[in-house]
Amino acid sequence: MRSDVEAADALHAVYKKLNTEISKVIIGQEEVVKLVLTAIFCKGHCLLVGVPGLAKTLLINTISEALSLDFKRIQFTPDLMPSDITGSETLDINRNLKFIKGPIFSNIILADEINRTPPKTQAALLEAMQEHTVTIAGLTHVLEEPFFVLATQNPIEQEGTYPLPEAQLDRFLFNIILDYPSFESEVQIVKNTTGNTVAKIEKIIGAEEILEFQQLVKKVPVTDNVVEYAVKLVHSTRPNYPMASALSNQFLEWGAGPRASQSLILAAKCNALINGKYAPDIEDVQAVATAVLRHRIIRNFKAEAEGLTVEDIIKKLL
Repeated sequence: MRSDVEAADALHAVYKKLNTEISKVIIGQEEVVKLVLTAIFCKGHCLLVGVPGLAKTLLINTISEALSLDFKRIQFTPDLMPSDITGSETLDINRNLKFIKGPIFSNIILADEINRTPPKTQAALLEAMQEHTVTIAGLTHVLEEPFFVLATQNPIEQEGTYPLPEAQLDRFLFNIILDYPSFESEVQIVKNTTGNTVAKIEKIIGAEEILEFQQLVKKVPVTDNVVEYAVKLVHSTRPNYPMASALSNQFLEWGAGPRASQSLILAAKCNALINGKYAPDIEDVQAVATAVLRHRIIRNFKAEAEGLTVEDIIKKLL
């Protein structure tokens, strides 16, 4: 059994190896890859927002290969039923009820275009994301660990979509914006994807080591001043509360809840480890703050009228 310091060094080394492997296929999305891997090591989930064709499915498929985990993709459509995700009970040849597992029973789930399905079906993911269990006909089925949901949304075409409820949005550790690649990156992508060569992804770690790293992240010590900074930052987003900033009072309708403070510290711990440090500082909190807070604060009409984005507000609060 290795010590915590040895495990921390191992996580730093594994992260560098994972980056090298994933970059064989995914070009120019280093920050996105970093945040997705951070979420996995924090035992969290991600909401990925990007236009079609930016390799969201390829990204998560490549990561699942490098992590040696099972991967399932669920295409969310208006007629998708909860049982299409969780599974259902059917009669076998002996007329006994038998539970057939749905695609949710996998290590990594890609919930593609999650906002295209009604809230009732979206809610089928809630228990799985929070409790890592699925309850069917009164029986609770435990999901295999590690379990990670990456949901995608298309920011352009909003016709026929169902916005995610705040309760579900809050269950995502990060909201990640996937932007267009740079010119140089896109040239490399075209070269890599229009020839005969196919990059082979080596398996870097397996489920057992991921679970060890998830436990390690929780054990990382944090100084009081870093915790207080994270909590003050979250409190400053709550308009008309004692610690609210003037900016929040002016431009925010609603601020982040306590889960945001927890997420900031957990993600900061992991950010420190993957950068070779043994404890997080304020810079680590700032590094993950935008992805943690982006989906947890709501702008008011004045902010929208003045063209102030959520990112602008977070940047000013930092």
